[in-house]
Amino acid sequence: MVLMIDQFVVGTFFVTSLIGLLLLLILRRNKMRKLPKNNRKYYKIDNDVVMASPNNRHSSPESVAGPDVIIVGAGVAGAALAHTLGTDGRRVHVIERDMTQPDRIVGELLQPGGYLKLVELGLEDCVEGIDAQPVVGYALFKNGKITKSPYPLGKFQANVAGRSFHNGRFIQRMREKAASLPNVRMEEGTVTSLFEENGIVKGVHYKTKDGQEHKSCAPLTIVCDGGFSNLRRSLCNPKVEIPSCFVGMVLENCQLPVPNHGHVVLADPSPILFYPISSTEVRCLVDVPGQKLPSVANGEMTKYLKTKVAPQVPIEFRDAFISTVGKGNIRTMTNKSMPAVPKPTPGALLLGDAFNMRHPLTGGGMTVALSDIVVLRNLIKPLHDFHDAASLNKYLESFYILRKPVASTINTLANSVYQVFSASSDEAREIMRQASVDYLGLGGIYTSGAMALLSGLNPRPSSLIFHFLAMAVFGVGRLLLPFPSPKRLWIGAKLIWGASEILFPIIKAEGVRQMFFPATVPALYRAPSVY
Repeated sequence: MVLMIDQFVVGTFFVTSLIGLLLLLILRRNKMRKLPKNNRKYYKIDNDVVMASPNNRHSSPESVAGPDVIIVGAGVAGAALAHTLGTDGRRVHVIERDMTQPDRIVGELLQPGGYLKLVELGLEDCVEGIDAQPVVGYALFKNGKITKSPYPLGKFQANVAGRSFHNGRFIQRMREKAASLPNVRMEEGTVTSLFEENGIVKGVHYKTKDGQEHKSCAPLTIVCDGGFSNLRRSLCNPKVEIPSCFVGMVLENCQLPVPNHGHVVLADPSPILFYPISSTEVRCLVDVPGQKLPSVANGEMTKYLKTKVAPQVPIEFRDAFISTVGKGNIRTMTNKSMPAVPKPTPGALLLGDAFNMRHPLTGGGMTVALSDIVVLRNLIKPLHDFHDAASLNKYLESFYILRKPVASTINTLANSVYQVFSASSDEAREIMRQASVDYLGLGGIYTSGAMALLSGLNPRPSSLIFHFLAMAVFGVGRLLLPFPSPKRLWIGAKLIWGASEILFPIIKAEGVRQMFFPATVPALYRAPSVY
């Protein structure tokens, strides 16, 4: 009798507990549904990893304990990527070393092709409300003459143009937009290392501002920590070159001769850039070849700018230039070039300047970064579960090939234009330099085709080859008229050879096969079928 009572008590207790547990789960689920989004944005787990709303359509049983993606860095690439992946429903943890507004002297000119990518990512409003200035072409200054080269914008809507702005304002707008998403967490901290398990990157170690060490885990880590990245060596084979340095200043209340144009002065030894960054400010960037600069501290830089550079600045804004130099607010930075040579690593990806750099003369960096984000978004969108490391890695390997034609075209153009626009003691190179300016002023398909490349509106490798060689042939043709003397034939041959010496080594570094024949690269087909 006692045994039967005990069994009855135990059975009753078990059934009651089960009913109570089910009731608790139902009540908790209803409570979560009633909570506003702001209140169910994140759950803290051991102060290390963060989980987004359980309604996230990409969540899976394995991944409910943390983010889908960790993004290292919240510059242009990192912030844009965070918003893009967050909009797609991914849980994103962004770790940025310094969340205050950046203050840089580059990353201030977004080409029209980059603006179109911004529109494609739903971020076009980030250039509004920051006093950004529309840019519709370039004005080239050489030997006292102005050559105007407009962007070919006739087929686009009126709002499509380049934009120039304060880099920090632009980045802060993108950070704010990314942080507004309920499944994106922005955190200030310094990533010290990636950590791996069985050859697969599983996340990062990082320190917060108070010195606390943390670990964040995710099936995909994307490194976007800029040109000075301390994480890139484990994910690529960096071959960084420093062809020159920029000396930067801001000219206030200066009216440029051609409104809404970037101004390029083909000076000796290398170009000088002027472009508006607000309604009252003009950015000036003086290129100085090599890595050694005159000292700012002891006044050598001021002397160099006043005696060497100022006489070559067009008279229309020379006084503003000299006045700004006298105020002494002079900043410098190195210009880096680095072709993309990835080491495909399961669970990790490089993006932005951490992965690929080109000379900033043509302002193509942000266009490349935004184009890469569009490629990556479209590529991984079908993947519902990033925890399948084998499938994810196949997608990532395909990314490195799919990005190549556009990115390599912009990179090659930037590095070759810098060399062509720089002064030289070689007569053939100087003729090529003048020919490049005159070619851009020819009009018709010559100007529109070349400017479509520069603007990122038509970054095709075949178009790059055509216009670069056409420019060289144009220079030789003018040289040989009216009579092709032996000396002119020799100079013409040197010009063609010089153009080839500039262009083809850059293409070789970028990867001929990947750039021109991506369909022949096996990795292009490694992405699994859409499901």
